[in-house]
Amino acid sequence: MIADNKLTIVIPAYNEEAVIGNVVSRTRATRPKCEILVVDDGSTDQTAVEASRAGARVVRHPYNKGNGAAVKTGIRAARGEVILLLDADGQHSPENIDRLLEYIGPYDLVVGSRTSDSATHGYRNFGNWVFSSLASYLVEMKVPDPTSGFRCFKRDKVMDFIHLLPNQYSYPTTTTMSFIKAGYNVKHVPLRFERRQGGKSHIRPLRDGIKFITIILKMITLFNPIKVFLPLALAWFVMGTFYGLLNFFLNGKIPNGSVLLISISVLIFLAGLISEQIAALRFERSGIRDLSPPPSNPSDDFEEPPLPRSDSEPDEKD
Repeated sequence: MIADNKLTIVIPAYNEEAVIGNVVSRTRATRPKCEILVVDDGSTDQTAVEASRAGARVVRHPYNKGNGAAVKTGIRAARGEVILLLDADGQHSPENIDRLLEYIGPYDLVVGSRTSDSATHGYRNFGNWVFSSLASYLVEMKVPDPTSGFRCFKRDKVMDFIHLLPNQYSYPTTTTMSFIKAGYNVKHVPLRFERRQGGKSHIRPLRDGIKFITIILKMITLFNPIKVFLPLALAWFVMGTFYGLLNFFLNGKIPNGSVLLISISVLIFLAGLISEQIAALRFERSGIRDLSPPPSNPSDDFEEPPLPRSDSEPDEKD
């Protein structure tokens, strides 16, 4: 289990004065000596005052930037080696914190996934199923809850992806897919979520649903674009082939439209291959750590002395 002095619990908050004190107090009771960091995202109420009164360290934004921006601020300001994210509205039970932390070590990211009996709205459950299905297909791994903000991870790992996190919502989707595609170990722990205890939700189902899908497609084009380009290329190829064969058997000739559709499919496929190579090069140069162990040969650490300089070479001071 992670020691308190190595843990920072980050709570992004915006106009949550009614519940933030209770959330911080319950969190403190669960983890008495860890750092609890509340990021007040430009609240217009007493969120920062209530959080500080309950015993949290508070970092304030001068204006509202978005939930993702608050999370990034918390990650940068955290002092612990392990960061746990907790919503300020009371949906996540602080009593479940240890259920996530027990997996940190063998796993680099642990996500609390809402169960079917969670006290959430029906439209949100449907949207989560859609996002889960799409994300699971794109990363080739089961992602039960890509939108859950209740998660913990190693700080040094998430710093590799912090520049990818959006300032608004859907940072959970981004971090989950980034960790999976980078080859890190990811664990999903089923938990029951409660209804928010105060304030009002800032999520708009249609607007933010489109944003979530856009984020998923954006992430997969960053890491594995062929998963998007290949189905599109196959769809155009099948349409062109079917259209051409149908006209050939009916009229004895292949129409120009069929040739055009097949040509488009080839171009899409080639664009996918090029994008895949660009993504691989970008990933290699992005500074993400190599997961392979360091060389065990002590001679690898030996630095060769510089070659002797000939007398004919000019001195640098000249």
